[in-house]
Amino acid sequence: MARIPTHQLGSAGPPVSALALGCMGMSGMYGPSDKNESIATIHAAIDAGINLLDTGDFYGMGHNEMLLGRALRGRRDQVLLSVKFGAMRAPGGAFIGVDGRPQAVRNFLSYSLRRLETDHVDIYRLSRLDPAVPIEDTVGAIADLIRLGYVRYAGLSEVGAATIRRAHAAHPVCDLQIEYSLASRGIEQAILPAVRELGIAVTAYGVLSRGLLTGSQPAAAGDFRAHLPRFSGANGEQNRRPVAALADLAAEIGVTPAQLAIAWVLSKGSDIVPVIGARTRSQLADSIGALDLALSPGDIARLETVFDAAPIAGTRYDAAQMSILDSER
Repeated sequence: MARIPTHQLGSAGPPVSALALGCMGMSGMYGPSDKNESIATIHAAIDAGINLLDTGDFYGMGHNEMLLGRALRGRRDQVLLSVKFGAMRAPGGAFIGVDGRPQAVRNFLSYSLRRLETDHVDIYRLSRLDPAVPIEDTVGAIADLIRLGYVRYAGLSEVGAATIRRAHAAHPVCDLQIEYSLASRGIEQAILPAVRELGIAVTAYGVLSRGLLTGSQPAAAGDFRAHLPRFSGANGEQNRRPVAALADLAAEIGVTPAQLAIAWVLSKGSDIVPVIGARTRSQLADSIGALDLALSPGDIARLETVFDAAPIAGTRYDAAQMSILDSER
């Protein structure tokens, strides 16, 4: 694979690769995964020049961090670790709230450092806004950890423009992690203008809408997509039309649907870093191929016309999850 170019992650952040690797899918969210293949995929990503790896302490209830800790033995200095915290889970796996209290921030980080086998994380971010805790308090706790050397940079996740401004005023934020794709363009209205005004980058997850844009469907036991509105019933039927049109356009250009969808996100600016959720080396290679695709203004217009004419039906999370997203308010 060709080496991947780098860009500055916002005015307050480090240089990062033009693509990031999201590791959530390696810890059961899409059904069983192969540990050895996951580690081989992480190594292949690093070898290709991807230096930004994204995880969360609640992915697999710590499993994902331990997987990364093992994969990065001897290679920790080659990557930047972006870690989300705050989401709480019951023993059965259910999400049971968010904790953004300063003492919780320090506690979550203590366990993450042990699982990741490292003395610091590079970017630390609250996974969802805690409505009971001012964002200034949570970001202030991260700032304290930066001063102590346990964290390098502060990030944000799934928050709206007003919260972004408050957080950035408390301590410089390097990036906002948020969903962005042909299927989910809501950030273009208020959030993207706000972060660009403040010099904050976007790390965009869900660039394939969890496989929806490539025709992938939930099949394995434990695949959380079975509970997402876009994949089933009338929504699922309606969504097959734009997905088929995307596949036709990709075939016409001579690329895969995944490459075309990722290239569209890349076309929106070097301040947007797609977080690709590859679980295998073949998926990784396919995604990296998007970097070789330079979309013309005409290509971009055709893509957007397809999704304007047949919008993706259904919200990106279920009703309970949507209700807690500050970014959707």
